[in-house]
Amino acid sequence: MATTTLISNLSLPSQLGNSRPDSFKLNPFTVNFKRSFAAITVRASSTAFVEATPTDPIEVQDNEATTCNDLLACPICFDPFSSNGESGSGSGFECSTCKKTYSGNEIHLDLTVASGAKNYGESMPAATEIFRTPLVSFLYERGWRQSFSVWGGFPGPEKEFELIKDYLKPVLGGSIIDASCGSGLFSRLFAKSGLFSHVVALDYSENMLKQCYEFIEKEENFPKENITLVRADISRLPFATSSVDAVHAGAAIHCWPSPSGAVAEISRVLRPGGVFVATTYILDGPFSFVPFLREGTKRTRQISGSQIFVSEGELEDICTACGLVGFTAVRNRLFVMISATKPS
Repeated sequence: MATTTLISNLSLPSQLGNSRPDSFKLNPFTVNFKRSFAAITVRASSTAFVEATPTDPIEVQDNEATTCNDLLACPICFDPFSSNGESGSGSGFECSTCKKTYSGNEIHLDLTVASGAKNYGESMPAATEIFRTPLVSFLYERGWRQSFSVWGGFPGPEKEFELIKDYLKPVLGGSIIDASCGSGLFSRLFAKSGLFSHVVALDYSENMLKQCYEFIEKEENFPKENITLVRADISRLPFATSSVDAVHAGAAIHCWPSPSGAVAEISRVLRPGGVFVATTYILDGPFSFVPFLREGTKRTRQISGSQIFVSEGELEDICTACGLVGFTAVRNRLFVMISATKPS
């Protein structure tokens, strides 16, 4: 049965912990690390008050170190790569089954199905294509994302990050995909937290990944060896089945051409016990009285490719249909954060 928590107030630290992994191999696709973390916990009380306290430490599973090469797979066959390239221009991966090769540059690996095609270029619906434009990619962290707090009740990146960590406690220390990462706002927080063995910042937009890369380059002491930027299609994820501990999708699911198809892929790549966390918005409450709202949302989806959810039940149905269990939701006005788990 779904659990919903209404956020009546948020009291969270304004500063993220500065702890870092102690030792790394410098290969950008291989990470060995020791963990030492600030003591932070997030809890929801009976009055739906969410707070953070500095007393109880987060328990991090002592998993084996995960490398990006352990996760990546051909988006056609879902089989592992037989050869691994180094980062930088000219890097390449070859599928052990279909023998297709995939390349990368100094910014990201291109693991879309059409990667390397000379004459064919694939476009997505308008809700996806708009984020491929240089202007929107540039503006995303320069006002666009901040506006979500005004019109939608999004708590803001740091507070959302604290809520996300609460959901991800069972898999801390494992690998995480930040799906539809945009300019890498949460990807960078995941990497800097030291709570994950490896972070994959994944998006379909080349320009969003470029922005992510540029933000990383500007940050001093950023753990670059703990993050990999990948261009991929959310409906055809380039990861081996049951290989990933967590998937996060921040303010993204409503932009996916097929939310159910994407969540099915997420369910496929999650390990048993893996966790999916996502945020989006729901037009319910007063919007429920808008005549023909459901019919209007269908028309909007057909034209723009953007999904407008009108109930939590829709999101729960998607997760359940894709084999995920333990659906929960946290609400604040239109904002909703959902979580579901791959059965063990």
